[in-house]
Amino acid sequence: MPEAAGLYYEEHGASTAPPVILSSGLGGSAGYWAPNIAALAEHFRVIAYDHRGTGRSDRALPPIVSVEDFADDILGLMDALAIDRTHLVGHAAGGVAGLALALKAPERLDRLVVVNGWAGPDPHFLRCFEVRLALLRLAGPQAYLRAQPIFLYPPNWVSEHSDELDAELPHHLESFPGADTMEKRIKALAAFDVADRLGEIVARTLVIASQDDMLVPPRAGERLAAAIAKSGFGRPAYGGHAVNVTDADNFNGFLVDWMTGVMPQ
Repeated sequence: MPEAAGLYYEEHGASTAPPVILSSGLGGSAGYWAPNIAALAEHFRVIAYDHRGTGRSDRALPPIVSVEDFADDILGLMDALAIDRTHLVGHAAGGVAGLALALKAPERLDRLVVVNGWAGPDPHFLRCFEVRLALLRLAGPQAYLRAQPIFLYPPNWVSEHSDELDAELPHHLESFPGADTMEKRIKALAAFDVADRLGEIVARTLVIASQDDMLVPPRAGERLAAAIAKSGFGRPAYGGHAVNVTDADNFNGFLVDWMTGVMPQ
């Protein structure tokens, strides 16, 4: 099992191609990017990893976790793999980790893609986090995981894929990182606030904000794009929070065109 700096990782595509690191959301799993990896691997050396505390990575976390710790883990992975500079595509938690990396080590980051991310706390997603934590504390991991699709996917998509979601539940239960880890990760995300520093980001950045996201309101992405100097903005009308999963073909085409420079920057 490939491991570097305490993190499980996997590589796809040519080792000589430009690197792109994929950083997932709250669940932290490299497997989240399965619908996107093949399209990216045609052009890039793709590295997906499990966040610390989740999946196959080191499960030990300090008493307090911050988004800056997420960025440090990305840097540790880059150092271990001898990557001086990389593109990064981050979804939600992975996207805010990318923002933290862009501020901490701008010389290590080429292009940044933030999918349904934010620069600071928003009342709506804080309320969603509270509900999810209450489910976890009072009803346990199974109830938490059964409710997760409500926040991630559009209603019609959930209805159409209900059997698949049910079939995946035992696997998600088996790999669940535990309530303590999820509490720490959610607290880190709720505390993250770089809204007054976005003007310092020099990386060319693509912000994608789904207009039907049930978890992170699209205005969070609008504010990111407005404040980052070298930014592009995508507004998919359909796809929900996990738009890269629910509308993968359109997402992949848009992402690859932007990252390879086909799309006007």
